[in-house]
Amino acid sequence: MRCRPVPRFYFNLRNDVSVDDEEGSDLADVAAAQALARQYALDMTAASVLEQGRINLNHRIEVTDGRGGIILTVASGDVVIIES
Repeated sequence: MRCRPVPRFYFNLRNDVSVDDEEGSDLADVAAAQALARQYALDMTAASVLEQGRINLNHRIEVTDGRGGIILTVASGDVVIIES
């Protein structure tokens, strides 16, 4: 039986500064990468509220493949619900 290689995904931060993920994470598939990106975006958004008292809904996590191609993007606005 032949084993398929586990893909590596990179989670790049795009907010007031841009930070590229140099190490990446080995994950089973794109769905797992999306779930992790959503958690990272939620953590980033929560930290922004705690530290600055504000949210920029355009801040995002870009998930890329090993060649730098963007696979998906998760913005802060995708992970929070704003109620009044």
